[in-house]
Amino acid sequence: MSTASKTLVVIPAYNEAEALPSTLGELRSDQPSLDVVVIDDGSADSTADVARTMGVRVVQLPFNLGVGGAVRTGLRYSAEHGYHRTVVFDADGQHSPDAITDLVAAIDAGADMAVGSRFAGAETTYVTGRGRRRAMRLLSRIVRWSTGRTFTDTTSGFRAFNHEATDMLARRYPVEYLADTVEVLVMMCHDGYDVVEVPVTMRPRTRGAPSSRSIKLVINYLRLLIGILASAWRPRTQKERNP
Repeated sequence: MSTASKTLVVIPAYNEAEALPSTLGELRSDQPSLDVVVIDDGSADSTADVARTMGVRVVQLPFNLGVGGAVRTGLRYSAEHGYHRTVVFDADGQHSPDAITDLVAAIDAGADMAVGSRFAGAETTYVTGRGRRRAMRLLSRIVRWSTGRTFTDTTSGFRAFNHEATDMLARRYPVEYLADTVEVLVMMCHDGYDVVEVPVTMRPRTRGAPSSRSIKLVINYLRLLIGILASAWRPRTQKERNP
């Protein structure tokens, strides 16, 4: 770890060889002091080779675990290497590197987790389909019912964590699709962590294809709803504090 950087940017990547050069190049230009690790989630293309060519560290998973498993791997890497802050950043170019500054500032101000919200600002240009938007609103209502907290963007994967949250989530981060975003909010709130939202601007993906939808997405929504409802009845645990 460089002495100048106490923040690690974790980039989960699955078949993102086309998008990575632009994403990593922009990160290097806008956030040169931050360390970066790409978690190659069992890609069938040259994702790992591209990342190495760009000069960043790579952790290769032997097969595809899904984004939750890749993020947990990145959080474990951060915890084991003693980083103070961890930022999860998309490989596909949707996240803006300059927004990392605002997320890290929220962590430094005392938050345990900062969520980059597409919808928290007074003006937002991020467009979603009608069906997806309705599903996101339903998830927000369920999270509010479960936690008593209102979040404008429960499915954003653009997030920053302090070292205490990173240590905990390196062991407990959900690996199922959607649970890796929504259920983390519920878990963190139930366990007494301070979670805040930070307005960010997100862009359309630059290359590659989005993750699968259709019937698999419906199944994941149902699984997530069951998980959140079940978690509402679990005993609360206390926020973990390092000595």
